[in-house]
Amino acid sequence: MRKKVSVIGAGHVGEVTAFKIAEKELSDVVLLDVIEDMPIGKGLDMLEGGPVGKYDSKIIGTNSYKDTANSDIVVITAGKPRTPGMSRDELVESNFNIVKPVTESVIKHSPNAILIVVSNPLDAMAYTAYKVSGFPKNRVVGMAGILDTTRFCSFIAMELNVSVENIQALVLGGHGDTMVPIVRYTTISGIPLTHFLPQDRIDEIVDRTRKGGGEIVKYLKTGSAYYAPALAVTEMVESIIKDKKKILPCAAYLEGEYDINDLYFGVPVKLGTNGVEEIIEIELTNEEKTAIKNSEQAVRSVIDILKF
Repeated sequence: MRKKVSVIGAGHVGEVTAFKIAEKELSDVVLLDVIEDMPIGKGLDMLEGGPVGKYDSKIIGTNSYKDTANSDIVVITAGKPRTPGMSRDELVESNFNIVKPVTESVIKHSPNAILIVVSNPLDAMAYTAYKVSGFPKNRVVGMAGILDTTRFCSFIAMELNVSVENIQALVLGGHGDTMVPIVRYTTISGIPLTHFLPQDRIDEIVDRTRKGGGEIVKYLKTGSAYYAPALAVTEMVESIIKDKKKILPCAAYLEGEYDINDLYFGVPVKLGTNGVEEIIEIELTNEEKTAIKNSEQAVRSVIDILKF
């Protein structure tokens, strides 16, 4: 029997996520939104693409949480997008008031699901879903580090004119301007990035990575990125459903790892059937530790706004 994945929020991130999961035949898909009939039309459109797209996944759009019942994974993308000049953190109160009731509705119908949170501000919304759901920490995870890392890799590939498949990188920390690309762990086919680029150029790429989401918002004017985020979510879903146990940078609940407690924060994790099966602690330099602490403080300042 196929697995079932429900995607909450049929905006751009949600619809592309639903489509990619269905196209890869990872599971049957339910796409839910509160806008009347809209997700039904999108779901039907995706379903009708199956014969030519060569996928047999069942896809439905709905306005009812009853259709999400017994999901194996629920992806929460619901929330307001950023607009030009707005930081992710400015969304905290409005999106808290969306993610909290969404989580309550999700867990009522899928008490054994794994939750993947995409809504911004990411770390705070993952924390919200964790606290509201009462789920064990391994079953609530945030998508952020994969997106930040893929942007970092893309900018490196553009700079060096090399295949993106040759680049291995890691971005830790909060999903915002204080994220921490770990340059020492960045290689091209195993060769350190510093072999190819001087430090000042690396610093410029790191800065662009931190502002990558805002750069796209500036151009789109009326929304934020969705192709890269959707692909990042799909990689997480695939690792869980296929029990691939990929080590990926995700927002996980920390209880002492990296000297951080009671916080969702971007770290390398092993993703498998049980969700977050292991948090990987890597050695950091004093400079990297300082950057991590600065990022922690930024995330915590946003979470302190939340009222449960």
